[in-house]
Amino acid sequence: MNVKYTRYNQLAKLLAILFISLGMKTFYSNASVNELRWVLAPTTFLVEIVTGRTFNFEMHAGYMSSDRSFLIATSCAGVNFMITAFLMLSIAKLWRGQLTWKRIPLVLVISYAATIAANTVRISTALHLQSDRWNATGLSANQLHRLEGIVIYFGFLLLLFLLLERTQNQTIGAGRTTGGLVRISQFILPLVIYYATTLGLPLANAVYRGEFAAKAFLEHSAFVLLIPLLLILPIALIRQRESDPRNTRNFV
Repeated sequence: MNVKYTRYNQLAKLLAILFISLGMKTFYSNASVNELRWVLAPTTFLVEIVTGRTFNFEMHAGYMSSDRSFLIATSCAGVNFMITAFLMLSIAKLWRGQLTWKRIPLVLVISYAATIAANTVRISTALHLQSDRWNATGLSANQLHRLEGIVIYFGFLLLLFLLLERTQNQTIGAGRTTGGLVRISQFILPLVIYYATTLGLPLANAVYRGEFAAKAFLEHSAFVLLIPLLLILPIALIRQRESDPRNTRNFV
């Protein structure tokens, strides 16, 4: 009876997580910039501190820089990242049997805070690249913007995952490694969730709306699929060396 109750309880939590995520996605898909000030306002405040730039809110447009060269609009809200972070943290805790009903709101708050931080870094970086008129050989402005977004957002997602792992190790008293190999497959959770929210959901939405463009989607997919793997690879190598300096084989 207890085992059956535990299974139903875990299933109910998973459904709650998915329902909350779907609710956020639905809200974000139809939200105006005015309805997103709860995430754009603190982001803009931190960007002003970091960059020294000044922004003013304009109704139905967003936060416009004082020189009118940069607009922090709806697309800068990062709610998709918040959904991704919430899903990853919640499912990781649920999988380990550590997610209580009371912790779900806490995970949501942590995901919100991480979103503000990631947004601040991304927008500040974009402003820096804009002011320096930086240009990468072979990359258009849109490709550079996409590259920057993937590196920063997945980088923050990876950081959250590593912090979660460290917290887990400390909780179970495993401050030392178990002596096994560090494999890229250990990062499967953040990868799968990131791919699902950045490729799966947009693809399903585009097909549903009849707006699917194969060429644009393939280019976007190439960036999304490759860059996270390139970010994970050096971390796997470093952790492999730390866990067993004598063994540098089979880290994948």
